[in-house]
Amino acid sequence: MAKTHRAPVYSRNGIVAASQPLAVSAGIEILQRGGSAIDAAIAVSSVLTVVEPGASHLGGDAFAIIHRASDRSNLALNGSGEAPHAATPENFVSGIPEHGFKSATVPGLVSSWFAAHELYGVLPFGELLQAAIEYAENGFPANPGFARRAKHHHSIATGTEIFTEMGFAPDIKVGDLVFQKNLAEALLTISEEGRTAFYEGWIAEALVAGSQGWFSMADLASHRTRLLPPLSVKYRDFNIHGQPPPSQGMILMEELGIASRFELADMSEAQRIHILVEAKKLAFADRYRILGDPEHIDVNVDEILSEEFIAQRSSDIDLNQASNRAQEFPEGKDTTYFLVADRDGNAVSWIQSVFQGFGASWVIPGTGILMNNRLTGFSLHPHSPNLIAPGKRPAHTLNAWLATRKDGRLAHVGGTPGANIQVQTNLQLVVNAIDLKMNPQENAEAPRWQHLAVVGDSAALETGAGVLQIEDRIPYEVMAELKERGHEVKELTSYGHSSAVQLLEVMEDGTYVAGSDPRCEGLALGI
Repeated sequence: MAKTHRAPVYSRNGIVAASQPLAVSAGIEILQRGGSAIDAAIAVSSVLTVVEPGASHLGGDAFAIIHRASDRSNLALNGSGEAPHAATPENFVSGIPEHGFKSATVPGLVSSWFAAHELYGVLPFGELLQAAIEYAENGFPANPGFARRAKHHHSIATGTEIFTEMGFAPDIKVGDLVFQKNLAEALLTISEEGRTAFYEGWIAEALVAGSQGWFSMADLASHRTRLLPPLSVKYRDFNIHGQPPPSQGMILMEELGIASRFELADMSEAQRIHILVEAKKLAFADRYRILGDPEHIDVNVDEILSEEFIAQRSSDIDLNQASNRAQEFPEGKDTTYFLVADRDGNAVSWIQSVFQGFGASWVIPGTGILMNNRLTGFSLHPHSPNLIAPGKRPAHTLNAWLATRKDGRLAHVGGTPGANIQVQTNLQLVVNAIDLKMNPQENAEAPRWQHLAVVGDSAALETGAGVLQIEDRIPYEVMAELKERGHEVKELTSYGHSSAVQLLEVMEDGTYVAGSDPRCEGLALGI
């Protein structure tokens, strides 16, 4: 085993891995009380909205892949929200704003809790939000990540209204107690009154009033979580299951399809990185060409995942030279990922977000609920499949994945935040786990790369051109060879990659092995 900062976590009876220790503890407590993986996931998710509000919140979205051990089935949950009735291209002649309520879609996270619980919950729903309510009402100490996010957002946003509405000061310091009284009341109402409290009750009314009618009661009441079969591709001896459109999880599936045609384990590190970067460029080109809301346009994913198309795309890769391909359609990151597995072998791969840090930078008055700015994920190009329209869901960066064996048994679970970096990181995680046989902690800590059109902006349009940023733990000789192949290479610090992963491997005998990324403040815990 390679030297790591942490040892992998081994468990037989359940496991949680997330980016914030308090959220992990909440999930473990639910598992110890006999809750299912979904019960624990709801507890983790709700606590994260309190202790990592800059990354996810009740006003945001969620996606998940759920594995049920009893019948070895997999389900994709789409908890994204629709554009409100007023969101027509004509109302954005000056562009879609990055902040304010006109940058937001209908929140989908809360609905996703209830949809998942109805299917796979065991404990009463009201019990699952108790830790989140406790932390919001009675406070929790700010960790370095919390203080850093608040300070950064305050430095780029005008005024302090968002922080006042949420209940804490922008200059909060590490160790200071964070209180969010209004959010505690909202969470308590949801725990007692259910889904309707958010989508039809006083919270919905507060959103409609606060947005001056930009959102309507009908916008909120009509929202539903989509439950669909996941996209699945064969990779080596495993099946990888990911998010269908409008998530860009299709990119990961296409990347893996291309990668499967090369013997990556036998390649040099430089050659392997080159192949994966080129696969990323090709898949993003197809993303901008076809990705949109399948309930509004025809999204032909079968085409880009077909054997013929993958073969063609694979042949487009020059083994010795980097490509420079431009996309046709311009488009409009803060996120958190976690995983849970229970004693029965059920598991959930879950990701939630408000999009950019602190989302819309707008709080529903009197609720403490931060809204997303996911409307910026739409395009205003008239011929884009992702053109904005009322009731339509934007193309989404959020994606999570899991892998099963040939017989359907769970093998791997993983994911990461990072906007357009997500599918690149997830590609590396799958290759590391399956081709290079890394355990989850080795995989979480392994040096990584990211290819971005705009350095420092993981939500910008990926044009095919760009900079290949590589953590400096990768040998200089590898970077030099990549430069010779035509890549523009820039060094990152040793752990400077812009994502923080959580990973799980399920051994043949059912033992869980989990790893957590040292690039964040999270951890993995088992019972």
